[in-house]
Amino acid sequence: MKLKIAIQKSGRLNEDSLKILKDCGISIDNGKDQLKASARNFPMEVFYLRNGDIPQYLRDGVVDVAIIGENVLVEKGEDLRIAEKLGFSKCRVSLAVPKSNNYESVRDLEGKRIATSYPNTVASYLKEKGVEAELHIISGSVEIAPNIGLADAVCDIVSSGSTLFKNNLKEVEKILTSEAVLAVSPNIGDEQEEVLAKLLFRIRSVLTARLSKYVLMNVPNDK
Repeated sequence: MKLKIAIQKSGRLNEDSLKILKDCGISIDNGKDQLKASARNFPMEVFYLRNGDIPQYLRDGVVDVAIIGENVLVEKGEDLRIAEKLGFSKCRVSLAVPKSNNYESVRDLEGKRIATSYPNTVASYLKEKGVEAELHIISGSVEIAPNIGLADAVCDIVSSGSTLFKNNLKEVEKILTSEAVLAVSPNIGDEQEEVLAKLLFRIRSVLTARLSKYVLMNVPNDK
């Protein structure tokens, strides 16, 4: 029985996901524009899906596991089990305001308009802080919202911070840190669990090797 794994269909997370599978010794028949591919030397099928759709595919049992950003799970799939954190595609979900804003604390966002692709994450954070704000849900180019008068602040993924800088924004609150994780469907079967155990063994070996440092030393024979 094959293990069905979902990965993002394009972008950096796609590349890093394929690399860790390759480092695990898994060879995938990968054709251009394919939405599904099979491994040649491991009982696995790979599905290339939109990142935001993956949590629902996991819940529905369409796929057994997925390599996905932890930030997406917090937003759309908190009920899903994380089998392993993978150590790549690291970022954070943060609140940002215009550089000219004399921001002092999260209380400054009371009654303000916040543009975001992560409404559930932001709403939960603001509720915890006792702040009420108006959320505007935007699927992309969130950083432009303050410049066009749509919002007073934004909440989005931040990696290097360069996109915020280019849009005259400054990061003021870090809501969560994120990295790629291996998430598991609640409907995974027993046979697929056995394959998953083998995959996890390989992944953990790769992660351990990535953290290892090799020291080479030439020692004279008379020492």
